[in-house]
Amino acid sequence: MAKMRVVIVGCGVVGAAIAYELSGIPSLQVTVLDRQPPAQDSTGSALGILVGIISQKTKGRAWEMRQISMSRYETLIPELEAATGETIPYNRQGILLLRLDANEEEGEKWRSLIHKRQAEGWHLEAWDAATVQNRCPHIAPVVPAIYSPQDRQLDPKALTLALVKAAQQNGVVFHFDAPVDSLDWETEGDRSRCTTVHARQERWDADWVILSAGLGTLPLVNPQPEPLKLAPVLGQALHLRSPHTLGDPAFQPVITGDDLHIAPLGNGEYWVGATVEFPPDVGEPIADEAALETVLQGAIALCPALKDATILRTWSGRRPRPTNRPAPVIDYLTGATNVILATGHYRNGVLLAPATAEKVKALLSLP
Repeated sequence: MAKMRVVIVGCGVVGAAIAYELSGIPSLQVTVLDRQPPAQDSTGSALGILVGIISQKTKGRAWEMRQISMSRYETLIPELEAATGETIPYNRQGILLLRLDANEEEGEKWRSLIHKRQAEGWHLEAWDAATVQNRCPHIAPVVPAIYSPQDRQLDPKALTLALVKAAQQNGVVFHFDAPVDSLDWETEGDRSRCTTVHARQERWDADWVILSAGLGTLPLVNPQPEPLKLAPVLGQALHLRSPHTLGDPAFQPVITGDDLHIAPLGNGEYWVGATVEFPPDVGEPIADEAALETVLQGAIALCPALKDATILRTWSGRRPRPTNRPAPVIDYLTGATNVILATGHYRNGVLLAPATAEKVKALLSLP
């Protein structure tokens, strides 16, 4: 029996996760196309902080996908490391969210969330200011916090490369110098079917096409009856090296406060970010040095010892944010019988990649 041909366009963390999860299904022949090497653009600029359990999302798809991803990551990371022999940096020491606005209304909101998470089988802890000082003496604001021991942080690029390697071992074929320029369609009643994907003067016949190319998805699907609208939101981050490890070397959670994150990498190195820079009315967002400096100064305010840190590098990337529907967009393309959109994850591509792969499998009617 002929295998079902699946073509995935885009190999950031989402496309790579879909490819890997589909690679274990013998009835599929999976091909991945991208204009550049994996883990660029949005994935390459991400900090890999998995804000799942501590998220204020409590119902609907937003919370369902977080639960799926957080559970899957606990098995996925060791699975990939065993399959590939690669190490994926994976911080299991949780996230500490500083309550910089520690009023009673906020306190009640967190108490309610802690109770709800406990009922769902997850765990959150409310720390008073003294506990924060004792456990994390490098933090300057003397404020209470919420500690989430089951949230994680990982290296998005290492994860994506491991997903690609493991998928290749399972027979997936990747082409990384293959910018997709067009799709061929045939009409089926009042709908259309994509028959062929064109890239680099080559063609790939397809039974199903999955579009996970972030902002690169737009030229392939518009115009359509309900045009997909994605805005590029820029994010900048820094890689710092401190003369010494901050706080207790044995307890290095991600520190977050006022939407700013400090992610420990080991050996006195930290990722700090990220800016959220929206595009102007016309054109693309342009990296603002002042915005990056604000992030750095905000990190120093949280952890004053970072004033002595050296900036090893800075980087930026564009995140695809839907403007006419909730993020992410995981659905059949309107008017098409065999095209699936898996894009528009905005700031949660790494967090939601495993759940996205599961949703795509369901849309393909695969077990």
